[in-house]
Amino acid sequence: MGLPMQMGIGMVLGILVGLLASNMGWSASYFQPLGQLFINLIRMVVVPLVFVTLVAGAASVGDVRSLGRIATKTLIYYFLTTAIAIVIGLILANIFQPGVGLDLSKDNLKAVNVTPPALSAVLLGIIPINPMDALAKGNMLQIIFFAVLVGLCINMCSEKTKVVSSFFDGMSEIMIKVTTIVMLYAPIGVFALMAVTVTNHGIAVLLPLIKLVAIMYVASICQILFIYLPCVRYSKIKFTTFFKVLSAPLMIAFTTCSSAAALSANLIGVQKLGASKQVSTFSIPLGNTINMDGAAIYMGIASIFAAQVYGIPMPLDKQITIVIMAILASIGSMGVPGAALIMITMVFTQVGIPLEAIALVAGVDRIMDMARTTINVLGDATGAVFVSRLENDLDPERGAKIEG
Repeated sequence: MGLPMQMGIGMVLGILVGLLASNMGWSASYFQPLGQLFINLIRMVVVPLVFVTLVAGAASVGDVRSLGRIATKTLIYYFLTTAIAIVIGLILANIFQPGVGLDLSKDNLKAVNVTPPALSAVLLGIIPINPMDALAKGNMLQIIFFAVLVGLCINMCSEKTKVVSSFFDGMSEIMIKVTTIVMLYAPIGVFALMAVTVTNHGIAVLLPLIKLVAIMYVASICQILFIYLPCVRYSKIKFTTFFKVLSAPLMIAFTTCSSAAALSANLIGVQKLGASKQVSTFSIPLGNTINMDGAAIYMGIASIFAAQVYGIPMPLDKQITIVIMAILASIGSMGVPGAALIMITMVFTQVGIPLEAIALVAGVDRIMDMARTTINVLGDATGAVFVSRLENDLDPERGAKIEG
């Protein structure tokens, strides 16, 4: 039985056990350590894997200008898909109106006090003052900057640096093997995390906001059908192969609600699909930080939902403002913990929605975050294979060698 099937069985069993535990009054703490162990194992490999593979990828670039070309195409893809995701969320929220006729108490709601960092501070923060500190804290943007710089310098230096290049190539292979070993525990981790989620939230919490949750999942499916699948088709990868190879990172994203936890599996997955090392090692870590299509969908839906609950009109100009602010917020909050909260706070403030509205969806936020994170991760993976195809560097045979 393959790992994806094992993880699928683990997720189903986790849901069933969680429902039983919720009805029997059992504590989620019984399952929490098993789930947390899985998250810790996954996060253990993320930073070293990203650093060594990014250095190796940058060192192998024949023409430095090609890296700039890859970066430009990747960023254009990210911002376009994010904008489309927001529009999809807005359209569906306007059609189905999840907040109309909903009687939710607005008493005792507290505004979330979040101060987004200035864009200048974010941009300056990309450069690590202490690279070792950036590695220790897992600051992905700083790691990307330093790793690319080191890799390019290895490429530009003399024959003496060939041994260093070989070292990072070897280390990237070692970290891929470590990740493969860690993933053997995935079925147990997925089981435990789903059991914890269902035990804590149960079914009752969904009932008042079931329409809102349903729209979030429908919008996520629309993003896949109308944006990702055409990109995959252009990349000449079979849909079944695409989702089969990426089932592990998507399952991790769905159960952990953590893009960082899925990063290492996602990076290996797109390389198995044939994405080049230069593209995948740059686009996957960067996308993990700034490409938030799932969060963008959520912002569009949540903005309309909150406006409807509070009876605030949302004409076309305000909805255009939501799109613009959400894109800017995704840039301004990159690399900041709790980025989705900062993004939604900036949008609410700009269009005049009370920040207390965030508390209205707090009960189902975890359920929506599962879809949100999965779309974030899938968007990164789609971008990696799509840009590799644009660069004429998508090679399924190379991916088969990695998988073997």
